[in-house]
Amino acid sequence: MFQGHPKGLIVAFFANMGERFGFYTMMAILVMFLQAKYGLAQDEAGWIYSGFYFLIYALALLGGFIADRSQNYKGTIMTGIVIMFVGYVLMAIPGMGLPFAILGLFTIALGNGLFKGNLQALVGQMYDDPVYSKLRDSAYSLFYMGINIGAVFAPNAARYIRTWYLEKNGFGYDADLPSLCHQLLAGKLAETGTLQKLADGVAGGPVTDLSAFARNYLDVFATGYNYAFGIAAVAMLVSLATYVLFKGKLPDRRQQVAAGEAKLDMPWAEEKKRLLALGLVFLVVIFFWMSFHQNGLTLTYFARDYTVKTVDAVTYFIFDIRGLLLLAGVIIGLVFLLGRKSSGARRAIGAGMAVGGTVLGWLLFRTYSPSNLVEPEIFQQFNPYFVVFLTPVVVGFFAWLRARGKEPSTPRKIGIGMVLASIGFIIMVTSSINLLAPAVLDGAPSPDRVSPHWLISTYLVLTIAELFLSPMGLSFVSKVAPPRFQGLMQGGWLGATALGNQLLFVGSSMWVVFPLWQVWAVFVVCCLISAAFIFSILKRLEAATS
Repeated sequence: MFQGHPKGLIVAFFANMGERFGFYTMMAILVMFLQAKYGLAQDEAGWIYSGFYFLIYALALLGGFIADRSQNYKGTIMTGIVIMFVGYVLMAIPGMGLPFAILGLFTIALGNGLFKGNLQALVGQMYDDPVYSKLRDSAYSLFYMGINIGAVFAPNAARYIRTWYLEKNGFGYDADLPSLCHQLLAGKLAETGTLQKLADGVAGGPVTDLSAFARNYLDVFATGYNYAFGIAAVAMLVSLATYVLFKGKLPDRRQQVAAGEAKLDMPWAEEKKRLLALGLVFLVVIFFWMSFHQNGLTLTYFARDYTVKTVDAVTYFIFDIRGLLLLAGVIIGLVFLLGRKSSGARRAIGAGMAVGGTVLGWLLFRTYSPSNLVEPEIFQQFNPYFVVFLTPVVVGFFAWLRARGKEPSTPRKIGIGMVLASIGFIIMVTSSINLLAPAVLDGAPSPDRVSPHWLISTYLVLTIAELFLSPMGLSFVSKVAPPRFQGLMQGGWLGATALGNQLLFVGSSMWVVFPLWQVWAVFVVCCLISAAFIFSILKRLEAATS
């Protein structure tokens, strides 16, 4: 898979895993932590969530500016990793007030701004070499796949830590309890029957003092999330160690410029044409990320409030990370076994993987109960899992088209990605038509809950859209950015992502006012309008990459 690529790609691949682990930890639990710990409403938590993700990407402009001015990309990246680690440590401290949590979030965002765009710029610099230039699109796809490996495990780690701490303190888990507990303590819960029933269930016996239970449960629940942030800090240390040990494999732009190997000058007319093309793409992706990153906000609310809490053993197999990994192993084994160009040794390995994975999967399946608890955080594992699993498929598909002279241009891939994203939200529209709106429920649990397959299907389609758009966008920026603005333009891509993330509050604001299907319909329209715009300027964008 990495054959023909420079070794520095593998270093970037692993150095970014810790950042993705932390990113998906936040995506899985941040809004639920804010609501459980501080009693925030959905729209209030949404404002903080969108502001945090805005800063994560907006500060990449600062990081790109610093690296471009100093040409010290490597040093800027290392500083970013250290600052992110400090931020996750701050988030891991239990019992702190909301201002302290916001300080921790800002620290993480600052470190990410110094790190993310500049590492992406270094990846692009490796493919400025004519030997590797034709592999640029596939390189960014592989890089994107690699950084999502850590993200697959983040939601599971967060969930396990929170559940472990609840059980250590004698409690079980129920997603409806934090909201009901806060309503009780605020004197807004008129009917306590549902709370009493859930409290008795998670406490393992009758609860005689609901107020004391509510305070204790909320404290334990939120502290479990604090410790989950601590696991993200450990992941950042792993990334730091990888980067320090192997950064010599990455290009050093400052040395290249000094040696005359890299040129930063380009005629202003050419720079202007390229910057305009980049600006048009940045405008479009704002609306993609506003829609896509609802996965950590309104789609998480949907998982918690409108999706069934328990599933049968067959369905639970794909929620169990062990089951997902075994399923991936079986499929990879079958590819090895049945591949037309597979050697005898490769077929033997494939047969072993397929048979072994099937046997282990059956043994795992037999340990499940007829009814198994599904927690809302766990849905966040599907997007990175699909990224890792589908990237080789997408890369292979584009390689197959390239060999026949039919590969779509990078801008065309971005437009197709926007169309696919709209289909993902059409699935959510369909799933939500008959559900009561949050405004109607007014804090009460929904009496109607839907199959988790609606959300899983949405994540599958959105992930395919992401693979057409995000790594292709990174590749487009790398190709088109004028040499003296490479870090800044990678920061510009992330800045556009930042604006999209700042608009995430649109979803949480609509959530508390409109029927659910209308919330998702807004994102359908946004994606389709963006796709139409991309296709309308396609020739101009393709000219910039020629």
